[in-house]
Amino acid sequence: MLMQKKIAAKLWIVCVFVFTCCALGAQTNAPNSTTTTDFVTLPLELVRHEKEFSNVHVEPARMGSKLGLAVIFEGTDDLHYYAKPKTAPAPGFELKIQAKSEDFEFGEAVFPKWSIFKEPLGKKVEVYVGKFTIFVPTKAVRAPANTTIIDVGEVEVRISGIACTSIVCLPPFEKALKVSIDWSQRNSWKKISLVSIGQTGKPITVIGYSAWFALGLAFVAGLALNIMPCVWPILPLIVMRLVKQAEQSKSKSIAMGFAFCLGILLFFACIAGANIVLQSFYNTTLSWGDHLRNPTIVTALALLMVVMALFMFGIFTVTVPSSISSKSGSGEGYLGSVGMGFLAAILSTPCSFGILTVAFVWVQVQPLALGTFAIMVIGLGMALPYAILTSMPGLLKRLPRAGRWMELFKQTLGFILLIIAVKLIKAVPDDNKINVLYFAVVLSFCVWMWAGWVGYGTKPSRKLLVRIIAVALVIFAFRFFFAPQLINWQEYNADLIRSAKAEQRPVLIEFTAGWCTNCEFVDRMIYQRRDIAKLIEQKGVLAIKADTTEKNLPATLALKNIYNEPAVPVSMLFMPDKKEPIKWRGILFANELKRSLESLRAQRSRRDGLRHNLKRDQ
Repeated sequence: MLMQKKIAAKLWIVCVFVFTCCALGAQTNAPNSTTTTDFVTLPLELVRHEKEFSNVHVEPARMGSKLGLAVIFEGTDDLHYYAKPKTAPAPGFELKIQAKSEDFEFGEAVFPKWSIFKEPLGKKVEVYVGKFTIFVPTKAVRAPANTTIIDVGEVEVRISGIACTSIVCLPPFEKALKVSIDWSQRNSWKKISLVSIGQTGKPITVIGYSAWFALGLAFVAGLALNIMPCVWPILPLIVMRLVKQAEQSKSKSIAMGFAFCLGILLFFACIAGANIVLQSFYNTTLSWGDHLRNPTIVTALALLMVVMALFMFGIFTVTVPSSISSKSGSGEGYLGSVGMGFLAAILSTPCSFGILTVAFVWVQVQPLALGTFAIMVIGLGMALPYAILTSMPGLLKRLPRAGRWMELFKQTLGFILLIIAVKLIKAVPDDNKINVLYFAVVLSFCVWMWAGWVGYGTKPSRKLLVRIIAVALVIFAFRFFFAPQLINWQEYNADLIRSAKAEQRPVLIEFTAGWCTNCEFVDRMIYQRRDIAKLIEQKGVLAIKADTTEKNLPATLALKNIYNEPAVPVSMLFMPDKKEPIKWRGILFANELKRSLESLRAQRSRRDGLRHNLKRDQ
């Protein structure tokens, strides 16, 4: 054993020595920094999926007698880009290269010969794959003041498109990289040939698979949606619903179960319909996850996760409607089942991003009919377990009996749902993250009021009063925390303030801090007043929001050293005809601020001033 350790130690030392020598050798043989370091960008990873990847870097090059940029792609053999708009999954998804610079002019990108890719349904498309180079011709722009040619200039190269493997397509991308070009070294740029570096047009050997295989994967993805944590909050309701149905009759159980499945399919039919409309009338595609890029939808889903977590904690309960629990139930029960199925499908979306993203990207590159059918197959996969359970009520007897373990399990799921809510809130814009958290607390309190402050024995009048107060609180909190910004605030900038004062323009500075509760009250109750915001706009006031959250911020230093104020909140209005500003400390100064603003003479906005000057010059 000791001998093995000694041998291992010696081998480790040898490896370190060899690695060090290689590194030193690489440094010694590195090209001169004046001719290479400024030119070649480090490889930028454009896309990656499991073992498949594609990188790109840019360097100046010569192609024949032309000078320009060589955009060099390197990647695996089963990842390709589309060469033509007509055969790309959608218009605009073909590989595109754009170069921009203030110092150089660029011509149209020159692409190499493409390869032929055979899609699963037999369609042949032109693609670029593996290692290939695209050439962008360029020339230097002469300086406007003289005839001197720019030597060194900055260039931004923007690359966009969509990348696919033989199995899946990845989301569309657009990435940019920057490179410096030293025009004085153009004679030393290396020569390239797109034929030798690019593709030769030979067909690509890919892993073939049938549409049936892809539809099978879509069906499995739909089955997997039933085990997503986001769906678990309504699983107890579903089980209760199924049990009640089984107690009535087999035919009733089957009918209610299929109504539930219909709700699931209705959700996926809506998604398929949206995809048809976008592709047929707007030449665009539906990317799964686009709804999670909408701040309003993300906020709503995050709050829904919080409410569902409260349900798991037992703060409130949802009873099965009497139309289902009694044998006299009618069509209303069927409608409730459809709604419950639709809700189950909606709730699966935040947790199913990874599964459904792959499925929906694949759908975008298929014929419209096949893509629509694939979306519905996902819904069939999700609905199948419920169809089986309702068709065979005897299976319900095999479900685990309720007990203490189920309560603990539900509460555990509540914490998981809170984690999902936090993850969703991370996608909310920074300006609204804190507001969402505040509103979530108020919403939770109101849900507790709604369910916990009343009971079955509570008088109807008292029950109605409590619930009206709860709803009113939610509405007030929503308007309080999500009110639109009425004032065009600027960040604290001493030069901007100094310039405004020199132009005899009034300046309003609100000193605030993220940890200051009173500051937030001032924001909401004073600066969110429409009359005050309108006066600030009419009088041409420069509004500055000075953040003093951290001690080293410019506004913090100015508050202490320039304005001699010890604390926040404090607001200051600099009048054009006065040396000292009017200051308001605390939170109750709305009327005083309004009177001061009304005393200002109306100021032209900057845009109006420019128009006036232009008209005068003409």
